[in-house]
Amino acid sequence: MFHSSLLIFCLTVILVAAGPCDIYASGNTPCVAAHSTTRALYNTYSGPLYQIKRASDNATSTVSSLTAGGVANASAQDSFCAGTTCAITTIFDQSGKGNHLTRAPAGGAAPGPDNLAPARGAPVMLNGKKAYGVFIAPGTGYRNDATNGIAVGDAAEGLYAVFDGTHFNGDCCFDYGNAETTNTDPGNGRMEAIYFGSARGKNGTKKGTGDGPWIMADLENGLFSGGNRTTNPSSPSMTSRFVTAVVKGEPGHWAIRGGDAASGELRTFFSGARPSGGYNPMQKEGAIILGIGGDNSDRGRGTFYEGVMTSGFPSDATENKVQANIVAAAYATGS
Repeated sequence: MFHSSLLIFCLTVILVAAGPCDIYASGNTPCVAAHSTTRALYNTYSGPLYQIKRASDNATSTVSSLTAGGVANASAQDSFCAGTTCAITTIFDQSGKGNHLTRAPAGGAAPGPDNLAPARGAPVMLNGKKAYGVFIAPGTGYRNDATNGIAVGDAAEGLYAVFDGTHFNGDCCFDYGNAETTNTDPGNGRMEAIYFGSARGKNGTKKGTGDGPWIMADLENGLFSGGNRTTNPSSPSMTSRFVTAVVKGEPGHWAIRGGDAASGELRTFFSGARPSGGYNPMQKEGAIILGIGGDNSDRGRGTFYEGVMTSGFPSDATENKVQANIVAAAYATGS
C-alpha cells in the first residue's frame, strides 16, 4: 500500500534536489546560460564551475562541485593556490550551451583586456561548506560576445543573480546579463542586464527609496528602476548581506523583482510597459557580461555568486521556487 506520508517524502526529496535550472526547465523557460563559482545549478551537474590561474607559474586548474548538484570544491582551490595568488580566468556555463565567461576585451568606454577577479577575494559559506564568489573591483570584467541561445531583438528572457549586498558603488556598471556583441554603445535598447549599485540619475535623483543599493535594469543609456528614468518609490534599498536580483522582459513588458537571498520571498518592484525612447521594441544583441557595462564601462564594483539567463519569460511562481532553492542553499558569510 502506498502511504500518503511516503508520497510527501518523495515530493520533498524532488523539490530539494532540483537546482535553479531544473526549476526553470519545469516552468518551460530553460536556462541558456548558468554561471556560478559557488555551486552547481542543476541537480545532476558535476562538471567544471570555474578555472583559476596560479601567479607563481601560470598553471591552471579547474574547480568543480564536490558532488553532482553540490557546492564547489573550495579545498581544491586552496591547495592549488597555497603560497601564491590565483585569479579566476573562466566561469563555465553549466547549461551545455557553451556560454562561458572569460576576461573582457577592450570596449568603447575603456581599454582592455579587463582585470581578472582574485580567486580568494570573496569567501562564502553554503550549508556550512566553503566556497568563493567573484569579487569585482573597478577595472575587472568578464564577457562572451559569441553566445549560443541567448535572447536577441525583442525575444523574451529572464535573469537572476545572487550578489553581495554590501559590496557596491554608484559608478557604471556592475552588471550581469545581455549586452552588445560589439563592446560599444550603438544605442538604446541594445542591453537587458541586471545592475546592482547606488547609481543615481541626473542631478542626483535617487532611483528608489533610501540611498541604495538598488536593483535596476541596464537597458543601455539608462539604468531603470521602473518604467522611466525617475525615482521608483516601490524600489527599496537592498540592505541584506546577500541579495537575489531578478530582471525579465518580453515584448512590450518587463519586470524587476528582488529579495534577501538568505531568507524570505521575492517581491516585485516593477512590472509594466517598456520605456519609451528606443526601448520598445528592444534590440538586444545577445552577448553576456559580468561586472561591466555593454561598452566595457568598468568603474563598478560588486560580488557575484551565481546567476542564469533563460529562454522565455519566467512566471513569478517559477522564480519564487528558484528563490526558495537559493534560500535553502544557506548563503552565509565566510572568512
